[in-house]
Amino acid sequence: MQTDFLVIGSGIAGLTYALKTAKQFPDKKITVITKTQADETNTKYAQGGIAGVWDEAKDSYDKHIEDTLIAGDGLCNEHIVEIVVKEGPERIKEIIAYGAEFDKDDKGAYSLGKEGGHSENRILHHKDVTGKEMERALLNELKNIKNIELLNHCFVVDIITQHHLGFLVTKSTLDITCYGVYVLNLHTNHIEKILAKIILLATGGCGQAYRTTTNPRIATGDGIAMVYRAKGKIENMEFIQFHPTALYEPGISPSFLITEAVRGDGGILRNKNNEAFMERYDARKDLAPRDIVARAIDNEMKRTGTEHVYLDCRHMDKEKFIHHFPNIYEKCLSIGIDVMQQMIPVAPAAHYSCGGIKTDEWGRTSIKNLYACGECASTGLHGANRLASNSLLEAMVFGHRCYLDSSEQINTLSFENRIPDWNVTGTSEPREMILITQSQKELQQIMSDYVGIVRTDVRLERAMKRLDLLFSETEALYRSTKVSPQLCELRNLITVGYLIVKGAEFRKESRGLHYNTDHLQKSEILQNIIL
Repeated sequence: MQTDFLVIGSGIAGLTYALKTAKQFPDKKITVITKTQADETNTKYAQGGIAGVWDEAKDSYDKHIEDTLIAGDGLCNEHIVEIVVKEGPERIKEIIAYGAEFDKDDKGAYSLGKEGGHSENRILHHKDVTGKEMERALLNELKNIKNIELLNHCFVVDIITQHHLGFLVTKSTLDITCYGVYVLNLHTNHIEKILAKIILLATGGCGQAYRTTTNPRIATGDGIAMVYRAKGKIENMEFIQFHPTALYEPGISPSFLITEAVRGDGGILRNKNNEAFMERYDARKDLAPRDIVARAIDNEMKRTGTEHVYLDCRHMDKEKFIHHFPNIYEKCLSIGIDVMQQMIPVAPAAHYSCGGIKTDEWGRTSIKNLYACGECASTGLHGANRLASNSLLEAMVFGHRCYLDSSEQINTLSFENRIPDWNVTGTSEPREMILITQSQKELQQIMSDYVGIVRTDVRLERAMKRLDLLFSETEALYRSTKVSPQLCELRNLITVGYLIVKGAEFRKESRGLHYNTDHLQKSEILQNIIL
């Protein structure tokens, strides 16, 4: 199969790019691949909203920039922050034009929320399902575009480079070029090759590397792992954001997210002794940046010997709460919690990867013809910690910028027709799926116990040793058995786990989301860890 533009991932980043490209080039073919259904993405699970300077009488670009830089703890690329903040409102207007509906007040003005780390009210939201609403609008717009083909249930195994033509490709190779992808078609169970002139990775995050995460089961770091195997540049993987308030339900995965907007509207964190403890950790109390709140909760849990703390909403207006957070209210009721009568048990859960595939200001990766945007990319916006509700904004801004840059390149490119078919010689059907499922459980246990919110050198060393063993076992299985989605996801998660640990080992300081009790001081030398 050949396509002019190939988009891997159907979240807000991938669909923004696909729609703009298809409208610009009605005579060219755009193919969007997703490994499940088109709407099963991290975007769908984004509750809180999208940040943007909307009320310039009270807010400003400078304030949003400053808030982002403070949250990023010195590692943001200031040029990128300025780009995203200043271009963001125009991208928001575009998705409103597609039909996305954001909540308004009684006077018809947009109801702007406030979340941790923000100095002003600037969060546009749709109830507590903002991401789902934005995804709906994009997919609805996509139905009207004739030159977009959407392929569901197709799992991308690897990106194709000169390596597949028999050339030696290393980290120092300057002209690594992407020609397309190998895809496992889950309808036919055969691996096919799709050749493309331009490839965009919008594959989302990697929360499934941890035992407790708010991410859906598809969030297995596929794009990041594929680029690393192809010798592309990855950076800052040690900065894994743990959302402070996931609903505490032992054994349930993914965890149900209690959006930060609840605290923005007045929710108060309390420990088992009913103490509002955040004032002991930060002057901003419950609206401190996520890294601070998550560490505070982690410390309270360890100090009091509990597995969760509480979010107190009992003092909040019931009608307003149900209007703004209907899904949270119903979810809590479904497990016997009336949030107006009882506090919500919450605990941190792996939520967002601030690092990823290294890109420039146009979304270009270190591999030619390959772009990346959304959570799988490391653009420089987030630095050491993402400011709440900046992720959907970043996805749209860089989806647009990838479109602008690749539009200038497309007519200079051609297909590489020498790519060999996938070789299945010497492989057989897997005899025991437990070899895969148990290894994934081991990986999640290792990452949660040793590479979580608080880290030490000994824990990281122990994690690396265990990951080495899992890697060896899984690669032997990969060489001898036919490819399956489960095996590919396990490989990708092990690779992502390795990158998180390696980045954490290299960073001899505590900064942002990376907190190592053996290196509590911040270094005067700011650096990105490129792997």
